[in-house]
Amino acid sequence: MFKRIFWMGLGVTAGVVLVTKAEAYVRANTPKRAREFVLGEDQDQVASRTLSGLVSQFTQTMHQRQDELDRRYLDRFQG
Repeated sequence: MFKRIFWMGLGVTAGVVLVTKAEAYVRANTPKRAREFVLGEDQDQVASRTLSGLVSQFTQTMHQRQDELDRRYLDRFQG
């Protein structure tokens, strides 16, 4: 179990470092218009926008799945 936690933590850390380095590279080596196309106009909030988008998509998917399961099991017990 500790091996899994270690490797998951290492993977998350590596992912964060790689994304941070890639974003810094894009900011340093691309023209402003191309950078705005890739990162959007508000380039300082890319990480928070991405995270909020992931959380909202996860929440929406979770609610859809819960509604599907509710319908399936309610139909089973009512019919």
